[in-house]
Amino acid sequence: MAGEWRGKWALVTGASAGIGRALAEELAAGGANLVLTARRKERLDELAERLTEKYRIRAEAFAADLAERSAPEKIFAFTKAKGIEVELLINNAGFGRYGEFPTAETARLLEMVQVNCNAVVHLTRLYLPEMVVKRRGDVMILASTASFQSVPYLSTYAATKAFDLLFAEGLAEEMKPHGIRVCALCPGSTDSEFHEVAGQTDIAASMRSQETAEKVARTGLRALAAGKSYVISGMGNYLGAHSQRLAPRRMVSRIIAGMFRPKKGR
Repeated sequence: MAGEWRGKWALVTGASAGIGRALAEELAAGGANLVLTARRKERLDELAERLTEKYRIRAEAFAADLAERSAPEKIFAFTKAKGIEVELLINNAGFGRYGEFPTAETARLLEMVQVNCNAVVHLTRLYLPEMVVKRRGDVMILASTASFQSVPYLSTYAATKAFDLLFAEGLAEEMKPHGIRVCALCPGSTDSEFHEVAGQTDIAASMRSQETAEKVARTGLRALAAGKSYVISGMGNYLGAHSQRLAPRRMVSRIIAGMFRPKKGR
């Protein structure tokens, strides 16, 4: 499956950890060349060097913080300067912030919207036109099972992921006539740094059904190769995301609020 992109260039954002790192590993194993981008240069350099040696592919690392509005243009300029034709764009970078909305730092919430939504639109807009001209290319956008309903105490995050899902589904239909595949990957709770960054480690520890980042990565690439517009990783997550549609939305929000409400003293 990962051999679908053998010899082609794939750009992976948020590649230094978690699902992004697993996607990079899976693609490299299939013979894809990689442009790896994230904030932490040391991790990127280590990953690029290891994948190059292990799989005999080409890998370029470019440190960029997608919370900065100019970051997508800088990434695009980097690939242009290197003469790299990106045929697979993976918009993986993203983060959440757990807690009551009024207590969250305003700057952090706006950075979340910038990384999870604005940067996704910007990077996709930069790379899609050339794919359309050449009538080949693929785009993966990391959404979430949180895309399917509100998630109290992760309200902004869930809203950004709903945006990502609908954006990907719409683009998938738009791009079909041009021979371009677009897929939203919707993981549930995953063994990664997400919960730590979001300040959600207590809830994460109580979740017994966490999937590995490697399994999620394989699920996403398989769905993209099959031409699916979205995929939910894990049967339990799939049933949960779709069964809640049978209940009133307010009831679903109340149930989730009870599950995610911060403990007293936090």
